[in-house]
Amino acid sequence: MEQSRKVVQGFRSAGLGCSRMGNQSVMSTVFLDRDGVINENRSDYVKNWNEFCFLPGAREAIAKLTVAGHRIVVCSNQAGIATGRLSVQSLNDIHQHMLSEVEKAGGHIEHVYYCPHGKHEGCACRKPRPGLLLRACKELNLALTDAVFIGDNITDVQASFAAGVLPILVLTGLGLEQIQHPSSAVIQPFLVKANLYHAVDAVLNGIYISKCS
Repeated sequence: MEQSRKVVQGFRSAGLGCSRMGNQSVMSTVFLDRDGVINENRSDYVKNWNEFCFLPGAREAIAKLTVAGHRIVVCSNQAGIATGRLSVQSLNDIHQHMLSEVEKAGGHIEHVYYCPHGKHEGCACRKPRPGLLLRACKELNLALTDAVFIGDNITDVQASFAAGVLPILVLTGLGLEQIQHPSSAVIQPFLVKANLYHAVDAVLNGIYISKCS
């Protein structure tokens, strides 16, 4: 795809995605969007666990990151709460089931952060603003050196750059549509991968820009 080739221009190998603290190697933080990255997207929101469907290879990808020692945090817009289509209780139930299934597959998600606000509420946490990522960084004491955010929306890319995090756009969910109609809001290069599994392979092989270089 011509657009994909254009978008990834400027990326190069940067080691194995770990930063150094003294003589100790610390694996980078990986932020994940949820809908369209971990599970299938729905235009009417995922409102209960019965509507939640893992994308192929998603659990295995998270397990690979976990085994490699990466810290994994989910940051997701959940405007269904603002519209009244989704309750906080239902969302928490979805996330508890999701975390349990990920654990069964050998993965571990440290925390799930979500924005419950609508698009026009002007909050600091709804992507493309970086509030969720910055909150996670503060509360979980995350290292953002070589941190990566994998999402399926240009708003994820924008939030990444705003937080000083390296973005990877996947073509699942809204990703393919986003890449076919590129936004002028992002002028920096970013990596594009077919899905979460391929994005994780890129992280594990260090195929992104190192801010330490």
